[in-house]
Amino acid sequence: MTPDARFPLPRLLSRPFASLLALLLIVAMGLVWSPGPAAASLENDHYDGNIFALYAGNGSLVPPRSSLARSLADHRVAVVVYYLDDSSVSKQFAPVVSELQRLWGNGIDLIPLVTDPLQNRPDGGAADPAHYWDGLIPQVVVIGSDGRVVFDRHGQVSVDAINAAVSEATGLPMAPGSGNSATMSFNELNSEVVASR
Repeated sequence: MTPDARFPLPRLLSRPFASLLALLLIVAMGLVWSPGPAAASLENDHYDGNIFALYAGNGSLVPPRSSLARSLADHRVAVVVYYLDDSSVSKQFAPVVSELQRLWGNGIDLIPLVTDPLQNRPDGGAADPAHYWDGLIPQVVVIGSDGRVVFDRHGQVSVDAINAAVSEATGLPMAPGSGNSATMSFNELNSEVVASR
């Protein structure tokens, strides 16, 4: 009788089997052990990542598809939104920006810009985003196809006020059902803009 026939256990613990056993043990530990609740929160000024992906469910907003210089050169309506990823007011405003994209699609150039690169640098003229930023966030600036500023407000601006300015700048009517919106939270992280009753 060979040693392998008397003790088959060492043969089962060959390298592939041992690797599989180790992987299953790691997966089982991951399922049992949890580091605790998520640290992301709308209520703090901590960096949680892309605020549009996390708090509005729309990561497609960043980076913007167009630059301000390109929008002005192409005579397109630009909606520039100044924000910071580590700002609770910007986090709370993220659903409004996402709603603008849903309502206006390719009819406007929606340009969300983080303000860190704009701080303490000289104004480069009308095609430079720093030209319009007033130092507060969030700030929304709607620039018409003729380069004229149609709307410039900061804070928790309603999507309806922005829609009215975009409608004026584009000459297009506001979307049906817009004009009476509110932001509704549907879990501890995400919100959406809905028609208020």
